[in-house]
Amino acid sequence: MTGFRIPFFRPSVGQGEIAAVTECLRSGWLTTGPNVNALEAELAAYTGAPHINAVNSATAALHLALAAWDLQPGDEVITTPYTFAATATTIIHAGGTPVFADVRDFDANIDPEAIERAVTPRTRAIVPVHFAGEPCDMDAINAIAARHGLKVLEDAAHAIGTLYRGRMVGTLSDAAAFSFYATKNITTAEGGALATADPGLSDRVRRLTLHGMSKDAWKRYDAGGSWRYDIVEFGFKDNLTDIAAALGRQQLRRLEQFIEDRTRVAQRYFANLRDEEALILPGFSEGNRHCWHLFMVRVRNEVSAAPRDDVIRKLNERGIQTSVHFIPLHSFTAYKALGRWQWGDFPVAEGIFEGAISLPMFPDLTNAEVDDVCQALREILRGTA
Repeated sequence: MTGFRIPFFRPSVGQGEIAAVTECLRSGWLTTGPNVNALEAELAAYTGAPHINAVNSATAALHLALAAWDLQPGDEVITTPYTFAATATTIIHAGGTPVFADVRDFDANIDPEAIERAVTPRTRAIVPVHFAGEPCDMDAINAIAARHGLKVLEDAAHAIGTLYRGRMVGTLSDAAAFSFYATKNITTAEGGALATADPGLSDRVRRLTLHGMSKDAWKRYDAGGSWRYDIVEFGFKDNLTDIAAALGRQQLRRLEQFIEDRTRVAQRYFANLRDEEALILPGFSEGNRHCWHLFMVRVRNEVSAAPRDDVIRKLNERGIQTSVHFIPLHSFTAYKALGRWQWGDFPVAEGIFEGAISLPMFPDLTNAEVDDVCQALREILRGTA
């Protein structure tokens, strides 16, 4: 599919998923319907979050939550520059102003001390990102939020199934946004969900998800439904289809096995690479359950026989696909145009980026394939390729 001998990611889709999607297609109910309702209930049971809103992406989940909190011009939302663009662009689209706080060198997660320094009288919320599946220091972040009267919205795109000190991500703050994109730990092809304990937030998000329609609109094609509905506020078009939810329901049933398989892959990488002088391996806390969405290593460019970009190129030449997570947001043209940041403002995030390589990571990756990746990587780093 990718043309690579060992791809960065390969989806785990089995006969159960194929049968569920086929059944949905044959049912005649393709858009939001019974499978979406069932997925929401099953996600609530899995995460422990009382309310789940299934939507068409984690981007939508982030945006809808921020929109439901009615950000006003000048309202600030603190987040990390070391994330995918959606984390910050949703703040802008919701009418707020993103404020970046640097990350910790240990795990690339947002630094609570940097958050505290970034708080101003205009701050309304904090959006931490659980990088790669390792949770942020949520106790410290929630304490900051409580002191300053702020909302906390977790970008948990990498973190379905992650445990923070024994507690499931999705139950740690005001709300959390999950991603079910094709490369994530479970997939609906495209999709996401918002988890919250706040019924008012969930109700408002549900209304905003489908054009601001009244509740009656959600069941207008169901038995006993009515064609009459109201538009009670201006909303969006962010609902999930039943086809996607049918796929997601089967994936959710396999999530614990997926995490076990990803953990096996991560442990194999550590066993192979722990003594490699030219690499920094991922940091994580033993008190949490990392769900290993990514396995990011960092090339020590001053020690390696090849700098990071050349390492990526040479791995590609050997048929091994990698990626980089992430390019710091303040380096992009659109963010530069805001005139608020420059290179050097977030030295930890920038330093991590300079060496970052995400190695192949997916449940079906074999031990032999991991060993092959590591052997190639060692030879390139040592200049013996």
